Amino acid sequence: MSAPRMRRRTLLSALAATTAAGVAVPTAASAYARPRPRAKTGPISVVYIEVNNESMTNAARYTLSKGGAQVFDVAVIFAANINYDGANAYLHFNENVQNVLDNVATQVRPLQQKGIKVLLSILGNHQGAGFANFPSQQAADAFAQELADAVNQYGLDGIDFDDEYVEYGTNGTGQPNDFSFVYLVQALRQKLPNKLITLYDIGPASDRLSYNGVSIANTFDYAWNPWYGSWMVPSGPSDKARLSPAAVSITATSSSTAASLAQRTVDEGYGVFLTYNLTSTTTASYISAFTNKLYGSSAIYTP
Repeated sequence: MSAPRMRRRTLLSALAATTAAGVAVPTAASAYARPRPRAKTGPISVVYIEVNNESMTNAARYTLSKGGAQVFDVAVIFAANINYDGANAYLHFNENVQNVLDNVATQVRPLQQKGIKVLLSILGNHQGAGFANFPSQQAADAFAQELADAVNQYGLDGIDFDDEYVEYGTNGTGQPNDFSFVYLVQALRQKLPNKLITLYDIGPASDRLSYNGVSIANTFDYAWNPWYGSWMVPSGPSDKARLSPAAVSITATSSSTAASLAQRTVDEGYGVFLTYNLTSTTTASYISAFTNKLYGSSAIYTP
């Protein structure tokens, strides 16, 4: 996985059940004792966490002072990779991502029990294999199966596509083609009908959302702007409730800009607000800058 960027950058227990929404939950006995997630109104808040340096549990430490709902609705494990073995693309976890997956009981389940969806982001790795250059529909389907297997094995809530750092053409790989990403996303949706599939709107794949009269734009549950500190309506679903034109880096975007983008999100009727790089440092004041605009409430940090 690539280093953090200024721009933004254990097997599932046999006792776990799966809800209709696709979130792995404990058995009936433990679920009975678990508090129900508190509801809130307003856009959903998404946070990417760089697990090379930070814990996924950071996402559950912030709640709204009014009502106690979780600030973040979706937390993204950043990031697994699409690698190349000289013949085929394959899904790769570095040691830090693997550590999260091996410890889902402490890194993922506590978030899901609070109502937070946990996604696995897939990122290029400078080897030439990407979402946009599978040589055939069969190759795209094979990679989709690897993604679906990972989601099911570890009890995750879906996949996020981030077409960066691929270096198309490296190691004799092909250049982007028109059918690859369409076949990949179609196959993944068939394999994961009740899970989330999201688009980080960047790279050649994001420019190739239709092929032979078929569009996958509305196959994505959500899509977001990849440029932190800016406003850009992303490609993807036609419904504004599923888009985040706003994007902020918690460590690099000013709180005034975050507040302004949050207010614009509300004013223009968009349903998603994207944040990146939540760390273990207490940032309740920064997060409050945007939660006050999104939800009319400040944020509280709980160690």
